[in-house]
Amino acid sequence: MLVRDWMTRGPVTVTPDTPVMEALKLINERRVRRLPVLQGGKLVGITTRKDLKDAMPSKATTLSVWELNYLLSKLTVEEIMGRPVITAHEDEYMEDAALRMQEHKFGGLPVLNDRGEMTGIITTSDVIRAFTSILGMNEGGQRLTLDMPDVPGSLEKAAHAVHPSNIISVATYDVDGSGGNRRFVLRVGGEGLEGVRERVKAAGIAVLD
Repeated sequence: MLVRDWMTRGPVTVTPDTPVMEALKLINERRVRRLPVLQGGKLVGITTRKDLKDAMPSKATTLSVWELNYLLSKLTVEEIMGRPVITAHEDEYMEDAALRMQEHKFGGLPVLNDRGEMTGIITTSDVIRAFTSILGMNEGGQRLTLDMPDVPGSLEKAAHAVHPSNIISVATYDVDGSGGNRRFVLRVGGEGLEGVRERVKAAGIAVLD
């Protein structure tokens, strides 16, 4: 699962000399939270809705409306944008990009290709879309949560018990960090769905839901 398969292509961008007021208007009109900053086709920075709003004068300012408008007309994205930019690569694994977003507490990363050109942006929404697709949320069927020993052959045992139903997706995680049991989340479809839980229980597997 590569970033290129889930990223948002053609993101809204600005240049360093874009006035802050124009960038904020663009963010509101296009309903985005961040704007990559390009200069000569190259990524040189990024600015967010928060950056732009923080650049606005305080309501407690003593400046006149004329003075405010003048100052804001001179303030450009280059003066407030973040740099260097944390990015993703279009050919890296989706989970690696998601982990980088989590580590840096970013809601999105510009995506570059081998030539250093920005080809898209990966956002929290894209990560959620990929997550729900992997779990087969749009494919119907039934969801089973199984508690099984963390030993080789556990998943094979579950697969035999599920038959003749088909496993659409599998996710697994450590229950308590002890390494004793693992939680398996299966989505199954096809034949025999009405009795799948009973078949799995009859195989000696704990079905949590």
